[in-house]
Amino acid sequence: MDDRSAVIETCDRMGWHTDLREWAEVTALFTDKVLVDHTSLLGGSPTTMPAQELVDSWAAVIGGYDTSQHLMTNHLVTVDGDTAQCTASFQATHRLDNPLGSPLWRIGGRYRFHLVRSAGGWKIDEIAMTVLWAEGNQGIAELAAQRQAASRRPAG
Repeated sequence: MDDRSAVIETCDRMGWHTDLREWAEVTALFTDKVLVDHTSLLGGSPTTMPAQELVDSWAAVIGGYDTSQHLMTNHLVTVDGDTAQCTASFQATHRLDNPLGSPLWRIGGRYRFHLVRSAGGWKIDEIAMTVLWAEGNQGIAELAAQRQAASRRPAG
């Protein structure tokens, strides 16, 4: 597989494995530490964190949805030796049946990934999400997090 295709596949696998709740596979796509910029959605500042911490934070919310679907397209890839950058358009749909409104929350925008070549293939060491639009019930994110937290509490 050529570098461009391998970079795109690495980025696309992030959404694929996230939707399947295959958290170990998601974690394996990242370097040990990742620069994360989700400020357009969550506010705050970009931060560097362990890959496992990043994926655990996703699992804590996304794991509580009934389902999700992350789609990426229009990949623009630049490879420079052992580093690469990939920018892609995305749509993320989240579904959670609930008594308080629409079961859907959908967002769209752009991802910018920076990747490094490793012995195991391309790994993401930076990810930035720029949200351009949203529709539906954003409140289901909190409901999903509550549901996921309740499912992890010991019984009794």
